Amino acid sequence: MKNTVAVILSLILPAALPGISGAVEKASVDSPAPAFTLKDASGVSRSLSSYAGKYVILEWVNFGCPFVGKHYGSGSMQELQRTMTARGAIWLSICSSAPGSQGYYDGEALQAKLKEENASPTAYLVDAEGTVGKLYGARTTPHMFIIDPHGVLIYEGGIDNIASTDRDDIAKATNYVKEVMAAAWEGKPIPVKTTRSYGCSVKYR
Repeated sequence: MKNTVAVILSLILPAALPGISGAVEKASVDSPAPAFTLKDASGVSRSLSSYAGKYVILEWVNFGCPFVGKHYGSGSMQELQRTMTARGAIWLSICSSAPGSQGYYDGEALQAKLKEENASPTAYLVDAEGTVGKLYGARTTPHMFIIDPHGVLIYEGGIDNIASTDRDDIAKATNYVKEVMAAAWEGKPIPVKTTRSYGCSVKYR
């Protein structure tokens, strides 16, 4: 009887986690990206499944983090967002900071912050419970993930290869998002699938 109950619970509990559809499978490169639904800065629900057939770039963000500030303060992150979305990719910025923690904004404060930063993603998603961040194993801000049109995770890791807060390093760095997307769009093998992300720790609950 105990074994039967354990099996039933193992099937039911994963589906009950907020923000996630169906059974919970942690993100893994070369495997289907886990489904999720989160509300955007305007309170509208956004589901990963609605972007099927497109490249989707996930960017974990915390505007209070100096590593994030390096990329936004220079304008390079916004330029990359505009470049990718202009070619048809979906860019989802996700904030997993808990309420009261660094990087958490909501309501009018969030709208004002996005305007101040001149952010240009397809959508900014609020993951205040940290459910989606933990599902994907997001450890730092920034931490980047790329999903192909078939829904497969093809890259996870750092935005580039120079772990610093110095804006002058951006021009010297290899930007992995650019590198992976260039290869993907040209139908070439993905040059790098996993790298070490750098930045501030995600401010989970």
